[in-house]
Order: sequence, then C-alpha cells, then structure tokens
Amino acid sequence: MRRTLVPLSLALAGALLAAAPPAVAVAAKGDPPAVTGGDLDRAAIERSIADALDRSADPCADFYRFACGGWLDSAELPGDQPIWTRSFSVIHEQNREFLRTLIESAAADPGSDPDRRRVGHFYGACLDEAAVDAAGVEPLAPWLAKIDAAADRDTLFALAGELQTVAVAPFFDVTVDGDFKDPKTVVAHFGQGGLGMPERDYYLAEDEKKKQVRAAYEKHVARMLVHLGAAPTAATDQAAAILAFETELARAARPVERMRIYDELHHRLDAAGLAQLAPKLPWQRFFAAAGREDVTAINVTTPEYFVELERQIGLADLATLKAYLRYQLATGTATALATPLYLDHFDFYARTLAGQKEPQPRWKRCISATEQAMGEAVGKLYVAERFTGESKRIAEAMLDGIAAAFADSLPALEWMDEETRRAALVKRGTLARKIGFPDEWRDYSRLEVRPRGHFDNVMAARRFETARLLAQVGGPIDPKEWAMNAQTVNASYNPLLNAFTYPAGILQPPFFHKDFPAAINYGAMGYVMGHELTHGFDDQGRKFAADGRLTDWWTAAAVAGFEERAACVEKQYSAYEVEPGVAVNGKLTLGENIADIGGLKQAYQAFKAIERASGKPGETVASLSADQLFFVAAAQVWCTEASPEFERLLVQTDEHSPGQFRVNGSVVNHPAFAGAFSCPAGAPMNPKEKCEVW
Repeated sequence: MRRTLVPLSLALAGALLAAAPPAVAVAAKGDPPAVTGGDLDRAAIERSIADALDRSADPCADFYRFACGGWLDSAELPGDQPIWTRSFSVIHEQNREFLRTLIESAAADPGSDPDRRRVGHFYGACLDEAAVDAAGVEPLAPWLAKIDAAADRDTLFALAGELQTVAVAPFFDVTVDGDFKDPKTVVAHFGQGGLGMPERDYYLAEDEKKKQVRAAYEKHVARMLVHLGAAPTAATDQAAAILAFETELARAARPVERMRIYDELHHRLDAAGLAQLAPKLPWQRFFAAAGREDVTAINVTTPEYFVELERQIGLADLATLKAYLRYQLATGTATALATPLYLDHFDFYARTLAGQKEPQPRWKRCISATEQAMGEAVGKLYVAERFTGESKRIAEAMLDGIAAAFADSLPALEWMDEETRRAALVKRGTLARKIGFPDEWRDYSRLEVRPRGHFDNVMAARRFETARLLAQVGGPIDPKEWAMNAQTVNASYNPLLNAFTYPAGILQPPFFHKDFPAAINYGAMGYVMGHELTHGFDDQGRKFAADGRLTDWWTAAAVAGFEERAACVEKQYSAYEVEPGVAVNGKLTLGENIADIGGLKQAYQAFKAIERASGKPGETVASLSADQLFFVAAAQVWCTEASPEFERLLVQTDEHSPGQFRVNGSVVNHPAFAGAFSCPAGAPMNPKEKCEVW
C-alpha cells in the first residue's frame, strides 16, 4: 500500500530508478562540480558547461548533440546502472555519498535523538550481510505456512490483505490519496495490478523481444520458487501456470496510456459498492487482514479489472493461486532477503529488463533502504547540513517570476476565451508551494527499529507506513504533507492540492545555485519550475480546478482549441524513435511533453524579465550569449546515457520522453531559440510548423 496516485513529476522512470539508485560513475567531461558549504567555483562551473558541449555540432540541426555531445563522448554508463544523467544521477550520487557520512555516523554513534538512533540502527542492520544471508528465506516462513495451509480461495484473498500491509500487492494495487472530485477527503484507490512484469504489453505483444522477455520471466519465477523450497520440475510447472494467470489479468488491464486519464479513473464506492462490483471476493476478510475493517471511502479506478479478477480467481486452481502468492511474496521482499534470492531478483528486473550489468555495493542499497523506510528522518539530517535559507528565498523569487510569466502569456493565446482565461488566472493565483523541506517532520515514534534483524526492520517500516496511510482514509487530506523526501532530486505538482514541491535535493548545481548567472538558474531550475507549473494546465492537470476538484471548468470552445494544439504535440513526439521501430508513445507522454514545452517558455520569459529589470544584458559564459546559455543550461539537464534495454523499457512504461527528445522536442517549438542560435527557417531545429499549447 502506497502513496501517492496523483503527483506529476519531472524526472525519469521514478519507480525503476528507486529500485536501482545511482552509483559511482567514471567522471565525464562536463560533469557539474560538487558544491560544498555553499561555495561556488565559477571557473569550474564554466568549464563544466563548456566541456559538455560539442562545438563541432550544428545547434540548428541537433541541439541535443551540440549541448551534450562532449559529455556523451566521455561519459560511461556504470556497470551497476541502467541509466546515467549529467544532472539527476550525478547529484543523486553526490547526495548519496554525503548521506553515507551522516548515516554511518548515526550508526556508529546513535546518540540520544530517537530518529538519529532509528536511522543508525536500520542502516547498521542492513549492512550486516552475513546475518541476512544466514537467515536465508526463513523470514518468509510464517507467511509461506499460511499460504500452504489455506484451504480455499477466500483464505488466500484475505492473505492478500495481510500482504498489502508489508507493501506486497498481489492481485491489485491500493494507493491512498485525495478523492478526485472531493480532494479534501482521503480515499483508498483500488486499481489494476498484480503483474510481475511492468505493463500489459509485456504479456500480450507478439514482437520477438517481448517473447524473449516473457521466456526469461517464466524462468525467473521458477528460480524464485525453487528458493522457497519447490522442486525444480514443480517450480517450472508452477511458473508456467503463474504466467498464464497473470496473462489473463493483463488482458483485463487498461493500456498504460489510458491509466493517466483521470476522468476515466473516478468511480467512488463504499465497501458495499465494492462487494457488489465483485461479490464473490471476501472483501470484509481482506479489509480485516489489512487492518481497517471499517474502510468505506473507496475509489475503484478500473472497475472492469475487478470484475475479471473475480472471474480469474474463480477459474484458477488453488495450487496456482498459492504458487502465485508465494512468488508475489518472494519478489516483493527480495531486496531484504539473502544474496542468492536477491541476485535472481536482480537478474530479471535489472539485468534483463533494464540492461544493468551488475548489482550495486551493499552500502548503497542500504542507504536507499534506509531512505525508503524513514525518508523524513534521513531528510532531517540532510537539510541540517546541506540547505541554506538564502537558497529558499531565491527559489521563491524565481517561482514568483515564472508564475507571473505564465499569467502574462495568457492574453496572447488566441484559442483561449476570456471566461476560461479568468479561471486559469484564479488557479495560477492559488498555487501552493513547498520548497526545501517540510515545516513539520514526520513522527516516527511508533516505528520500532532494532540494531539487529534487517528483514524485521524492513517489515516494521512497511507496516508503519501502511498503518499511517490507512489511518488517513475517510479523513481530511493534510495539505502540509510532503510526497517527496527533502533529499530527493526531483520536483512535482499535485493537482489535488494545486501545489508544487521542490525538495532541497534538487536545489543545487547544475540546476541551481544562489550565485549562478540568471541564465543558468532560469534555464535549468527555472525550466523545472515552469514545467511543474504547466503540469497544472496540461492535458490532465487542466481538468482539476483551483480547489483541486476534477471538474469541467473550461468552456467547450477552449477545450476544442486546447485539444487541437495538444494533438500537434502528440503527433510531434510520436515520430521520435529510440531505435528503428521503437517509438515514443505520444499519448503516454503528452502531459510531460506539454509541460516541457510550456515550462521552457515560462522560464525564458521570466529570465528576460529579470534581464530587463537589471537594465543590462546577461552574462556571457563559455563564449555563449546569455540567451544561448539559457537554452544550453536547460538542455544539459537531460544529457543521458542509457542501456538499449532501459530505453525500450522507458518508451513502453514511462510518461516522460527520453532525454534527447525532451531537449530537441522543446526547443524546436521556441522561436527565441531559433533567434539565439540564428537558425534559418526550415532548419531541423526551426521547422515551419511549431506546436504551442501554453
């Protein structure tokens, strides 16, 4: 059980990267230098920008190559990474090294602060690989015994409710967030899930690569079942049955691009309504096992899936359902178990699916596990050492400028009528912002963490989080709660709260520094801010009113004008391919692409307003004019190396376009870019037909 269903974020495949956090890479030409103690080495920053460039490339033919070519030529994808970026990955690694110092200090000397002690104990127990390996799969024994002893399907379905309390989600997913049409009320969102592979097409597509992945998955499931005690022949038969069962669930699931259409995901029910939808499933036993027998505030995002799920559970034999739950338990807890089982989990999910060559060292996995368990306790340690009040003040001023630029641009949108324009201004005027870190840190006093027993600590942290979330269901939403940790290198917009989040983790080079030239701050961090603001008005964000309600607040004429321009964006990005025959999904990525195009525009306008207010042109850096520097800073955020497997995975499952298309796809639509680099009309980066929504 997890939060949250809704926030729209800037970064790359978030869940996948969380499972495979960044590692040390060979330093590349143009990597941004680390900044410590708030000091900025201007010469080093200028060198990093210049070294990342490929000045032999024509910026009007391929701006991504011009902005990132020097970095691309020298960067090496680490063996323990499927993807590496000049921005997100490098900062992640710098943060991780810094967190290692803080957390290892807490492990060595927990002191009297309860949260510091919990962090230290959790990390120390995780590092004890010998103890984890000695335990083998024994920590799973109580659950395995319950699965084996189950006499009927109802008992197994109730066990699925118990597994949800430790973040294992067989059959379907449950997330906790506000109701789309009553955003002040927290509900439990029930949706399709239960699949071991990333998305339905991995089960249903007939291309050769998908068939190879399916075959690898079936062998992986069999190996995991052997770890749990099955004989090899029996495990092979069970894996085939599991794949067949999951394939039927996949047939009932909606395509990934439909799962971002929020007005098709709202079907508010109470417990009785859920029981009426799928009456043969023992819902009260499920809720009792999950710890909230009284839950009534429910939204079913995909009702048709639950109708078919009920049918498939009825059709499957009991032995298959037991094997399925055993595998779900193993894969859902693999990162906390002994090395042999973890390595088989890694072999499929990281090596086969994402092209990652080797696992990360234990200490890095333990830093990530500690953050997942008690991210705000780690964040409290982080910001005390790494975030200054001056950074927050400057970021606030930048946000003000970008919000003003958005408002100033509305009268020029000929497709938007006055009624919708006024409503858009109201929504823009009520945007809330969370910058740096929470005003109130999460209370972990009910989480018991011991200095020994890593698996038990992980389960305790998962139960704590599930109980915390379930306690909110049916009650009012807390607008002060953060959906990101302070140390996270990312940003997000939540339409239910009409709020931005910009954690301290992203407010550092190459995105931001209080002493950067304005062109860099606005090109990089300003672009992020404009991106998140535009999410409030992208193809899905626009459906949420200023108060966070999913409602029809546009005129029909404005909707028609918007959809015509959004169709232009969809067509543009659908033409991009990561390899022959593997294209970007323009429907899936539409919201992010609209946010990229609009965000770049708002950031540029805010930058020019700052330049005008100063009464002098912006600084020249690395022989780039201020305008050129703005666009280069924006592009260098997305300098990316990735394995072919990961690129294929991204275009199949991720709402974000790959880095090179985020760069070129945005600037081709920006007339000021063509002016900055003197691109002739008709050049690849200055086409006659441009897409503009906001």
